[in-house]
Amino acid sequence: MLTFKKGLLIYNDQAGDDDVEAKLAAIVPALGKAVKELIILRPDSEDETREICENVSGFELVVIMGGDGTVHQCIDVVSRLDERPLIAILPGGTSNDFTRTLGISQNLKQAVDELVNGKVMAVDVGKEGNQHFINFWGIGLVAQTSENVDEGQKKSFGPLSYMASTIRTVREAESFSYQISANGQELTGEAVAIFVLNGSSLATTPIPINGISPTDGLLDLLVVKNSNLATLRELLALRKPKTVNEQLDMLEYVQANEFWINAPDQRQVDMDGEIYVRHSGHIEVLRGHLNMLVPRTMD
Repeated sequence: MLTFKKGLLIYNDQAGDDDVEAKLAAIVPALGKAVKELIILRPDSEDETREICENVSGFELVVIMGGDGTVHQCIDVVSRLDERPLIAILPGGTSNDFTRTLGISQNLKQAVDELVNGKVMAVDVGKEGNQHFINFWGIGLVAQTSENVDEGQKKSFGPLSYMASTIRTVREAESFSYQISANGQELTGEAVAIFVLNGSSLATTPIPINGISPTDGLLDLLVVKNSNLATLRELLALRKPKTVNEQLDMLEYVQANEFWINAPDQRQVDMDGEIYVRHSGHIEVLRGHLNMLVPRTMD
């Protein structure tokens, strides 16, 4: 078991619809054995979450238990610090996408056992301007889908709420023009969505692209030109390692360590499920920027 002198647990009791006391009962005993001094904080707002994460000096370990929004807020703030603590993420929300990428169990008790008996791994972080993302950056259909999620449905139906939002959004999807520079290539055309991926799960669903990894020093660009059956077939074809961009009609797929994305009609960007006003089209990877606890089985 890994041991630490001082740790911080940040939890969000608004994420998901499970009983918070049961969640804490599932994780605190194991964390208490691994961390000599454990501080537990429950922020009441996004601003308070960010304020807490700005002041983590002195903590060896920061454990985040919340939804993808809470994880994003903490990662965004901690990634700006010169001295960054070890981070652990526990599945406490609706999708828990980055925990899925890291191979962490969705059962809380099992997840905390995996992490305190796990290992430390350097994980990449994406950056646009002064903002950071751990799972994905997206414009177009993806940003509209997140904005269309009904909070009542999200609380009652969890991941199914994203499916319902996607169905609503696809009906309304409008294409937009783009110009992208990456690896000396220039990509232009019309799209309904553009993703830059660091994680391999969206709304609990594995992304069917071979080789997406948060530890390879690369980001994965996926341009979706249409939301039809041909697009789905090409997406499934990306599971095969030998599929190359020249074989695709409905998609563009490129790996790179930075991208310049110009899509003047898109005013909003979705980072890990949080909506922002777009300020910059330059996206880069910060290789191995955060040390994170992961299960021993994580490659």
